[in-house]
Amino acid sequence: METSMRIGELGQATGVDIETIRYYEKAGLLPAPARSNNGYRAYGSAHLERLAFIRHCRALEISLADVKRLLGFVAHPNSDCGDIDRLIDAQLDRVKARLKSMRALEQQLTALRGRCGTSHVSGECGILHELVAAAHGEACACHPDASSGLVVASGNGSARRRKA
Repeated sequence: METSMRIGELGQATGVDIETIRYYEKAGLLPAPARSNNGYRAYGSAHLERLAFIRHCRALEISLADVKRLLGFVAHPNSDCGDIDRLIDAQLDRVKARLKSMRALEQQLTALRGRCGTSHVSGECGILHELVAAAHGEACACHPDASSGLVVASGNGSARRRKA
């Protein structure tokens, strides 16, 4: 006989928030559970396994649309896995692009941090000076070759756009 769990027990077993479980049901990622006589949702081992699969995919930052596609492959084990390979390749490309972006961000923050090496009053802080300069559309330590493109107020109350 299959074990029956309430939504809270399923959430606790998988580490997934109750509202997220309900959302996955509405989105069609998780099949609707049976209802017990008192109207409570009654989840079984298939729900537990599927929710653990979804959670693992989400931990890999796979989009819900792609999780749904992967679940389709789980449901049809005789289908060709070429699309699965392409899906994971695309996810890997997204991760690589984010890593590249994060490395650039690290370099920018390192350059900014290099503007202030000693403890003193904030009015003399090189980091704040750089951030204020950037807010005025000027080049800064973290973006030396580009201005921010922000709208800058002039002394007479008008505003002008600085080119990026």
